[in-house]
Amino acid sequence: MIRNPMLRIAYEHEVNTLFHRSKLCNNFNIEQWYSCKLEDCPPDVSAKFIQLDLDGGTSSFLDQSYQKSDWLITQLWHSVVKSLTSWFVSTTSINGWLGRGAMFIFSHAQFEQLISKPKSWQGDKLLDLGAGDGRVTDIMASFFTSISATEASGPMRTRLLSKGYSVLGIDEWNQEDDKYDVISCLNLLDRCDCPNTILKDIRRCLKPEGLAIAALVLPYKPFVESGAAKIHPKERLSISGRTWENQVTSFIQVVAPENGFEVVRFTRLPYLCEGDLSVPFYHLIDAVFVLKPK
Repeated sequence: MIRNPMLRIAYEHEVNTLFHRSKLCNNFNIEQWYSCKLEDCPPDVSAKFIQLDLDGGTSSFLDQSYQKSDWLITQLWHSVVKSLTSWFVSTTSINGWLGRGAMFIFSHAQFEQLISKPKSWQGDKLLDLGAGDGRVTDIMASFFTSISATEASGPMRTRLLSKGYSVLGIDEWNQEDDKYDVISCLNLLDRCDCPNTILKDIRRCLKPEGLAIAALVLPYKPFVESGAAKIHPKERLSISGRTWENQVTSFIQVVAPENGFEVVRFTRLPYLCEGDLSVPFYHLIDAVFVLKPK
C-alpha cells in the first residue's frame, strides 16, 4: 500500500534483509555450504577432503555485504547503470566500472589450510588467472613476494593495476619463461573457451614442487562471456555425474590426470558475491582443488 516509490523500495529492501539475516542466524543452509557426503565418494577421493567452515573472514565479508546492501542511493544508481549497459557490456566489466559485486571464495586462514605450508613459509611467485578486481588475490598475496594476474575485462585490469599487481595478457602468461610457486585458477575453468588447454599450460608454468589452486562451481554448467552474450566454450572438461560428489570424483579421477595433475586435497566452499537491493549477497557452491604436477 506504500505509494511513494523510494519508500516502497526501502521497505522491500528492509524486509528482504531481515529475511536473509534470520536465515543466517538460524544457520539456514550454512552446513550445506561446507559439507560433503563422503559416503558417496570412493575411499581414495574421500581421503583427500578437508573440512572447512564459516570462519571470521567469511563472516566479515557477509557483514560488509549487508552494509553495502543498505546503501540505497548507491544501489539504485548501480541498478540504473546496469539496466542501461547490460545489453552490450559484460556483467564483469559493469562491476569493474562501478566497484560492485566483490567476490569471496576463501579467507586468509582457509587458504593457509589449503596450501598446507609451514607458518613461516613465504613463496616467491603467485599467478592468479582471471583475477577479477583482485579481492581474492589480496587474500593470497601476503604469502608471496611477487604477484602477477590476468583478467579479460578492461575495467577489472585497471583495478588490478591500481593495487600494484603485475597484469599479464591473457595470451601472454603461458609464454613466460618464469615458473610459479602457485597458480590459482578460481572459477575460470567453467567461464573460459579452452579449460583443458589452460590446465596444461598451468602445469607447464609451475615449478616442479609448485601447486595449482582450482575452484569450480558445481554442478558444471560452462559458458563464456562475449560482450553481453553468453556462448558455449570450445572445450569442455570431462566432468560427469549428477551430484556434487559425483562430479568432484570425476574431476579428481578423470580431468586432473588427463591434464597432468594429481589432486592433493579438496574442499567445499560457498562462492559468495556482494548483493544488491534485492538480496545482501548471492552464493553458489564451489569445489576447490589443490593440485600438483604428476
